[in-house]
Amino acid sequence: MSTFSHNLHQAYQQVPDKPCLYMLRNNLPDQEVTYRQLVQGAAGYARALAEQGIQPGEVVILLLQHGESLIYAFFGTILQGAIPSIMPFLTEKLDPAQYRQSLAALFHTSAPSAVITYQEFKSEVLQAAAQAPSLRAVLVDTGIQAQVNPDFEILPGLKRTQQDLVLLQHSSGTTGLQKGVALSHQAIFNQLQSYSAALNLHSSDVIISWLPLYHDMGLIAGFILPILSRVPLVMLSPFDWVRAPHRLMHAISHYRGSLCWLPNFAYNFCAQKVRDRDLEGVDLSSLRAVINCSEPMHWSSHQMFLERYAPYGLKASALATSYAMAENVFAVTQGGIDRPVTIDWIDQHASITRQVAIPVNPSENANPMLSAGFPIDGTRVRILDAKGKQLKDRSIGEIAISSNCMLAGYYNRPDLTRKAFLDGWYLTGDLGYMAEGEVYVTGRKKDLIIVGGKNIYPQDLERIASEVPGVHPGRVVAFGVFNPEAGTEDVVVLAESDQTHPDVRARLADGIRQRINRGTDIALRYVRVVDREWLLKTSSGKIARSANREKYLCENP
Repeated sequence: MSTFSHNLHQAYQQVPDKPCLYMLRNNLPDQEVTYRQLVQGAAGYARALAEQGIQPGEVVILLLQHGESLIYAFFGTILQGAIPSIMPFLTEKLDPAQYRQSLAALFHTSAPSAVITYQEFKSEVLQAAAQAPSLRAVLVDTGIQAQVNPDFEILPGLKRTQQDLVLLQHSSGTTGLQKGVALSHQAIFNQLQSYSAALNLHSSDVIISWLPLYHDMGLIAGFILPILSRVPLVMLSPFDWVRAPHRLMHAISHYRGSLCWLPNFAYNFCAQKVRDRDLEGVDLSSLRAVINCSEPMHWSSHQMFLERYAPYGLKASALATSYAMAENVFAVTQGGIDRPVTIDWIDQHASITRQVAIPVNPSENANPMLSAGFPIDGTRVRILDAKGKQLKDRSIGEIAISSNCMLAGYYNRPDLTRKAFLDGWYLTGDLGYMAEGEVYVTGRKKDLIIVGGKNIYPQDLERIASEVPGVHPGRVVAFGVFNPEAGTEDVVVLAESDQTHPDVRARLADGIRQRINRGTDIALRYVRVVDREWLLKTSSGKIARSANREKYLCENP
């Protein structure tokens, strides 16, 4: 029987002293955690939840920083039979009022029974709890992990079935996490089995990750996959990585890392921000796959990364790709493991105007598309037109998937769950095409903006900008424009106003920028105040994002 708790029980009995992870810490020696320590630390949290009367099947929110407490609390919640839900911790970048509003909405939807957080954050939780009458306990984490010898005979997690929910993942948005993706034990183990095969995962592998655990790439590929597969994991805090990205390279070199996942922007970031003197002694020859995932992938980013790190042993064959989403646990496809990633040069004009991917020779007017690879075992992919009809190869349409690791549903949102499926196929909202069995992702159906691997819903930005005095409410549009230097999208906000003086408009643009920067977790640079009636609308009266994006690009080539 495959459940998380049974897997941990077996590891505790069979390989108790095997290191399951190494935690890299700032100005401190790396911390080794064995399976015995992991289970004993988790058992301490399970006991704390049990003392508060938390029952199997109830949701527990984890509001903890990246570190040892979060790891033990996550698995401790599962040992208690409850359902962990990791949410981002409040940072100085976020406006507390906006964060509190988002937190309250999430509490209302997920209806948690308990929250594990820090003493200094308890007041934020209690304010949000007004939207969650189900909340019965706020457990204060002191940073001291009580190691408890587990009694597997009485731990409720051992009595859970494969069909029971084990965790909630979330789709990330501008001000927080939006929809709870409910996943069963069976769905996750199906994913782990299929994805391990696609990766040719072996006990000799070492996985290196700096990714946050509230994102599916970090949670599944950079946490659950290695721990439950008994593959060593080296973890670096995402905050430490941003401040010193060379630490990732040193970790790969020191631990002989073989697998690592990066969103596309990280390829550019690592290529541009790491200095030669910070790479002294680095050897990346152990890497067999650096997997591009979580946002649109760009050939130029791969080339930039390879050129920067080839002198340090990085092989061209290590560049890999994947198409993934929380709704499928993680991976839908995988490419670049057994053979190089396919680069499909297509006619740029035809793909935009006719929604077809016509192969052409490399040229200035050709777009090099990186294949996301082939669907993993147990997962099927189709491309659908606007009426739900399956399209032929090289026709661009909406990507739909069917798999044995699909979400059980959006937690407490049957309305969203119903809308997400068509005849048993999950509608991803992403656009793409297939060619010779491989999947290519071209864009997003619903104008989603992705910056640095983070999903940004333009409606959030438009709502915030509309609240700035001088902006006509509802006459704002937000969209993304790819920045080839950064390897990710820049956000552009256009707002209509009656103000015509350049100085006044500049102050208004600054006000919009400050409000969005303070109220979200993105850094907005491009704001333009335009005349009334500048923005284009659809026939139904809605702001036409794609049309306004094209108009903006024509005026700002």
